[in-house]
Amino acid sequence: MPEALQALQDLAGSTCWIFSDGKAGNDAQTLGIVNALGLAAELKSVAPSGLHRLLSPWIGVASRERFGKDGSRFAPPWPRIAMSIGRLTTPYIRALKRRAGAATFTVILQDPKVPLSSADMFWVPEHDKLRGPNVFTTLTAPHSFSPSRIASLRRSMPQAIAALPQPRIAVLLGGSNGDYTYSPAALQRLTDRLTELGRLGAGFMVTPSRRSDPALVASAKTAVQPFPHIFWDMVGENPYPHFLACADVFLAPADSINMTGEPCATGRPVYVFHPDGGSAKFARFHRALEQYGATRRADEINSIGQWNYKALDSAPIIATYIAERMKLFSSAPANELNCVQGGISVGSANRQRD
Repeated sequence: MPEALQALQDLAGSTCWIFSDGKAGNDAQTLGIVNALGLAAELKSVAPSGLHRLLSPWIGVASRERFGKDGSRFAPPWPRIAMSIGRLTTPYIRALKRRAGAATFTVILQDPKVPLSSADMFWVPEHDKLRGPNVFTTLTAPHSFSPSRIASLRRSMPQAIAALPQPRIAVLLGGSNGDYTYSPAALQRLTDRLTELGRLGAGFMVTPSRRSDPALVASAKTAVQPFPHIFWDMVGENPYPHFLACADVFLAPADSINMTGEPCATGRPVYVFHPDGGSAKFARFHRALEQYGATRRADEINSIGQWNYKALDSAPIIATYIAERMKLFSSAPANELNCVQGGISVGSANRQRD
């Protein structure tokens, strides 16, 4: 649509503050949107301590930060856009909104459980229940794996990956969290799935995450050992981007929204391994991806399946929406902003834009 394209072009090169808690998964989401908008981003790392850490996101910014004062890291000129994600960053974007007013369009990603008046716009994944007049949703989370980046990574395929037999299967290892547990029985199921895939002729590319405990890593390493494989030992540069771009099939962990959603940007088959446990929120997410046609449960593996679906890339959808909303905000008188905000809750945005 020409209006949306013009709105994006009008924003290109604008300043953006990203309030970061240092978590790679969170930064991937904000940077994915920033890149899609073509903004000049400035990462503002935050690390509240003591009560300000314990009581985030409801407490204010510590006075020692000198927020808004000359010489502070958080002083004017204010950015045109600001984004935050995670409860520790929320006090900072709320403080910015109070001081910058209409000069800065504020966006909160995810749901830190604060009033919707805390920012001009919220984004949450579709499986989250937060809804409201300034809430926008998409099926998957934003990330930095645009179609052009994926294509570039495929063109520069490392020799070690090219040497693996096809189909090449990227195995992404998650870890126990508050909803899922990698019990001995779950580890055995994972071993069985990997062994089955190996016997079907797969070449493996395996990468652990920070949450992968030693027992999980050891089980996966033992399972793929008899077969052609690359196993990242978490030393040196993470090959995950190349794994994601070059894989023919994926085995993703149900316990990670990002590690399940990012492979869906390739349009290639994604099997999801479910350890013990789960939750209603995760169930809604996985059910939606299965209904979309992107994923299948790993316990269904009896052959290496091939299926197609339209790749899911939420970052440009969210970016376009932000640009459109900002254009409306900039053209509306202050006393009409409530009308501009009304009725913009959007669900299943990935499907609506297909």
